[in-house]
Amino acid sequence: MPSIYLPLHHGKAPYWLLNRMKKLAKPIITLIIQEYGEREFFRRISDPIFFQSFSNVLGFDWNSSGVTTVMTGVLKSVLNDSEFEIRVAGGKGKNAIATPEDIQRFCDELDISADELITASRYAAKVDNVALQDGYTLYHHAVIFSPRHFTIIQQGMNERERLARRYHWNPHDEIPEISEVHSGIAAERKEKEVVNLVSDKSDECRKTILDVVNDRTFKRDYSKLISITRYKEGLAVPKRIDWKAVETAYQLQPERFEDLLLIKGLGKGAVRALALISDLIYNDHFDRHDPAKYSFALGGKDGVPFPVDRKSYDEVIQFMNEVVRQSDLQSFQKTELLKKLRV
Repeated sequence: MPSIYLPLHHGKAPYWLLNRMKKLAKPIITLIIQEYGEREFFRRISDPIFFQSFSNVLGFDWNSSGVTTVMTGVLKSVLNDSEFEIRVAGGKGKNAIATPEDIQRFCDELDISADELITASRYAAKVDNVALQDGYTLYHHAVIFSPRHFTIIQQGMNERERLARRYHWNPHDEIPEISEVHSGIAAERKEKEVVNLVSDKSDECRKTILDVVNDRTFKRDYSKLISITRYKEGLAVPKRIDWKAVETAYQLQPERFEDLLLIKGLGKGAVRALALISDLIYNDHFDRHDPAKYSFALGGKDGVPFPVDRKSYDEVIQFMNEVVRQSDLQSFQKTELLKKLRV
């Protein structure tokens, strides 16, 4: 799985750049959808390399945490008021918390049910915050969807290291199994202490966790575990665990690990304790490997690798709009325009 860690950058994109980013993004997105279809748009935007490169083409920083928030804002501006049946819900901070309300409003516009998308949103947050414990806490959450497909882009923060990490989900048409969620994770270094229950290699561990919850042996087994203060290369046995949430899980008897994750209150501590029980007591190990792509056209707002050339930027916007305006030309003429675009 590809991974690009992103250093935390503060401040906002200047208005003159943000306005141009939106103007240039619209014809590019329009061309992708018109030429290759909606599914291809979802495939590309879910790819961490494309997402990063798209940001670079639009003139934003090559590796800052702001790429995620600014690009999501650009996508929301372009798509939520477009002729396409694609919407972007959520965002950073308070916008992330309001994701269910956004989904419901846009689904009403598109005349589709919001239930599965809202569940997918909750599920994604649990997967990247709880099932994959890599030292990063989510603060950005966006769901990009249409009546046919959805993808999710999230970002976590490690404040101590002043780094961010972006999680890209594959395009899906229904809630996926946990081992099939990610298309990549954008990062800069690999962490040593990771609980990776998203991996195929953790399949037996996930099954054991479910068994330990459903037959209530977690009470007996945890008493064996609490005498261990450190595990292997420093992974600590959690001291605070919401055992009421695990009891609730026992009462609900979830059939799949994915269902277990969706139980309210079941957080990092409980899941890590259950993973350690599976590993140390039942010898069903979880994957400790940290799952973890880079482009420029018009410069970057911070002058890296060179300052944005506003005149060139405006010429590119004008040219791209002309391409879209003439997109009803004959195939040969359209091909010639696209060749110019690729030069």
